[in-house]
Amino acid sequence: MPHSVDSPVRRARLWLLGFALLGALLVWLYPDAEQQDSAFHYLFSRWAAAYPSYFVSVWARPLFTLIYFFPSQFGYPVAKLMTVGVSLATAWQSFRLAEQVKLQRAELVIPLLFFQPAFFALSSEVMTEMLFALLFVIALRLHLTKRIIAGMLVASLLILVRPEGFFIGVLWGVWILDFGFWIKRAKDKNKPERKLPILLLQCLLLASGMVVWWLAALALTGDKLWIVHNWPPDWQVDGKANGTGPIWWYTALLPLIVGIPLFVPFLIGLWKLLRRRELAFATSSFLTLFVLHSLMFARGWFGSAGYARYFVCIAPVTALIALVGWNELAANRPRRLVGVGALALAALTCFVYVDSIRFSRDAFAIQEMCDWLSGNTSLLDRSSADYHKRLITSQAYARILLDRDPLENLAFTADRQHNLELIRQSPEGTLVFWEAETGPKWYRLQAEDFQAAGYELLKSQEFRLHGYFVRLPWGRWGGWRKQRMYWLYKRPHLDP
Repeated sequence: MPHSVDSPVRRARLWLLGFALLGALLVWLYPDAEQQDSAFHYLFSRWAAAYPSYFVSVWARPLFTLIYFFPSQFGYPVAKLMTVGVSLATAWQSFRLAEQVKLQRAELVIPLLFFQPAFFALSSEVMTEMLFALLFVIALRLHLTKRIIAGMLVASLLILVRPEGFFIGVLWGVWILDFGFWIKRAKDKNKPERKLPILLLQCLLLASGMVVWWLAALALTGDKLWIVHNWPPDWQVDGKANGTGPIWWYTALLPLIVGIPLFVPFLIGLWKLLRRRELAFATSSFLTLFVLHSLMFARGWFGSAGYARYFVCIAPVTALIALVGWNELAANRPRRLVGVGALALAALTCFVYVDSIRFSRDAFAIQEMCDWLSGNTSLLDRSSADYHKRLITSQAYARILLDRDPLENLAFTADRQHNLELIRQSPEGTLVFWEAETGPKWYRLQAEDFQAAGYELLKSQEFRLHGYFVRLPWGRWGGWRKQRMYWLYKRPHLDP
């Protein structure tokens, strides 16, 4: 039977159509991302056929690399459009979840999802959080429809996409065992019988994704301890590789996690659900990650960096909680104009947030530098088809534009002396793209260090990069970004 014009399904589809067009616009306007992790994930997926170990890499994430392998063969924009598709699928499943738990205005969960600034920003990037969110909401829907085994199998795949999959897997096991049931049964012997050993065996299914990962890594690498040996060096228990922050850090980030002004209905919804002990799957998911990430960033565990984007992983339940609060407010103050105004403000803040991300503007300067290089290959000693033996870059987007092998780059670390030795040992004919922000910050190297190591400066250009819409007159958040970029070349010595 066709849906009426005013049905929730029809309204949900209209929301999805609008966000599909918006996602395509974001891909076109912002060719890179807020962090270069997006470019790295693309490169690993694109080059996985040449280096099969990428399919089982701890940092690249196995399932993510596998799913993005095919679209990445058609270029970075196509991979970004793939994420737009994943975000739309996540929104649709979130809508179905809201209907499943019988929430009013279920279609509003879609804008409440997309207008989370962190979700909005990642919806057109090549990042792992969005795929995690899709698998998570699918697993939840299976679990709530009593397809317990299927839900556990999908949930077991989360570890193949993001580290948070481990914690969600443990939480899932708590749901399956339902400790509250056993406490009540101890008090009331008339409770129906449940076989605990069978439930414990079922919980082993939550480790099936990890077993598949281990078997695939063994088959591709022959290393029984590949996951241990491939573990990123900055993911140590107390490494503090990305600094630390106050325990209330993520409380302050709630406007970015939930949305402005949507964090108000979110807090109302969270309080209502906790007080009435309803939708425990939603509140426990959010609070588990909230507490764990707060502790990890405060203590510097596992390289936690305090990013709001981590909560995109559980964005569907965040939107669900906000919808509960939205319905509560609508019941007390039924003013449609206020609701429209709140969504409009939330949309505006998302645009301002994305356009104010200063790092993403580097893509335009990198494009200009690469265009200059393609028109000046005569400065090098090789033809335009093979004009350098090695390409060193401080930002991954330059590798994307030149379609260069990610393993060709030097294995830089945070150790300056180690990095200086690497650039000295690099062969003649090495071309270097460097810039004045990421290179010094990540690798402790300036362009002058390359020159001191025998590299010739081909081009140096300073850029003042502005947003499309946010053009504040200062060099801080939302203002212009001052950046300098360089091409350097280790010219071969000619034989006499």
